[in-house]
Amino acid sequence: MALKIRLARGGAKKRPHYSIVVADSRYPRDGRFIEKLGTFDPMLPKDSAERVKMDMEKAKAWIAKGAQPTDRVARFLDAAGVAKREARSNPEKAKPKKKAQERAAAAAAE
Repeated sequence: MALKIRLARGGAKKRPHYSIVVADSRYPRDGRFIEKLGTFDPMLPKDSAERVKMDMEKAKAWIAKGAQPTDRVARFLDAAGVAKREARSNPEKAKPKKKAQERAAAAAAE
């Protein structure tokens, strides 16, 4: 059973509120979950202490049991100092595509 620590959306339209939950990866995003670890309110300012509330001891225990945090939850755990998140880098994605390179080469030739 592949476990994920992920966000489950709640709240009204255009007023999101997320629960941080441990769920089987096969379950729907807002469906059944095993345990609720905390909440995330993106409507609050980034420096607010109430923005992310999570039980770090439970999160550590679930990670020790093999649960994989999603990218957003991994950011929260990294900010709290619980788990280290590797920085992503894909320099190939930033390069212009073939047509744009051809246009740039034509413009440089003129």
